[in-house]
Amino acid sequence: MARLILARLGAAVLVVLGVSVLVFLLLHLVPGDPVETMLGQGARPADHAALTHALGLDRPLWVQLLEFLRRVFTLQLGDSILQQRPIGALLAERLPATVELALAALAVAVLVALPLGIVAALRRGSVWDRLATGFALFGVSIPNFWMGPLLILLFSLQLGWLPVSGREGPASLVLPALTLGTSLAAVLSRMVRSSLLEVLGEDFMRTARAKGLSELQVVLRHGLRNALLPLITVLGLQLGVLLGGAVVTETVFAWPGVGLLTIEAIQRRDYPVVQACVLLISVGYVVVNLLLELVYAWADPRIGSGR
Repeated sequence: MARLILARLGAAVLVVLGVSVLVFLLLHLVPGDPVETMLGQGARPADHAALTHALGLDRPLWVQLLEFLRRVFTLQLGDSILQQRPIGALLAERLPATVELALAALAVAVLVALPLGIVAALRRGSVWDRLATGFALFGVSIPNFWMGPLLILLFSLQLGWLPVSGREGPASLVLPALTLGTSLAAVLSRMVRSSLLEVLGEDFMRTARAKGLSELQVVLRHGLRNALLPLITVLGLQLGVLLGGAVVTETVFAWPGVGLLTIEAIQRRDYPVVQACVLLISVGYVVVNLLLELVYAWADPRIGSGR
């Protein structure tokens, strides 16, 4: 297990380094002048040159890259060009909202997908199986930018039950979590069904039934754990997406998370903030995948032992 963790940590450092270089280079290829955005088109050339020098944008590209990498690995991300505030403070303000939304969406997806997938597998070919299939097709077919406004029209404008946007309390979390959780629940329910169907016909399942265990005990204690690996994979990848910031959903609901901060920084050409947000997203993916490897090793000891 220790060897697995060290190998993954080494790979994680290389991934973060590669992503940092790629993000830096791509952002500097985007047309637009952040200094002109800050000063306006009517600024004097002297003011433009002074601010460009103060921000270090007049230095060679490779010097700027080395300085950026130094700040990344020393956790000194600098200041926002437009807001003139430390980027770490901006991320600290926005990250809790993204984590809250991600965990809520994940809870919605798991609470819906697990019972739906189990029932569909145990009642294969029945009306419950067809309903689960219909829900899965519905969930994966509707994009978030359409689902979100639809929920707003129904539950906020027509019924008046929930707030339209913002983050003002638990009620504000319901619609964004449903928007994100529905599509994820659709994928997970089909994954649970297919994995459980493969396990139900195995010899150890018949042995468990022969011991006199109830069908529920057989499914939950023996079948579900052996069907977890594909589910863990999907959960880990989707959690990385959610923690990185569900950009579309946060924009639709004006949810003040990392995704909305990224969109605002891109629109304003605030390069340091964009770099920090994308770097945070990549680090989130790396951390989630590392945890995923550890959960794999718990669920299947052969992975942790290297066999």
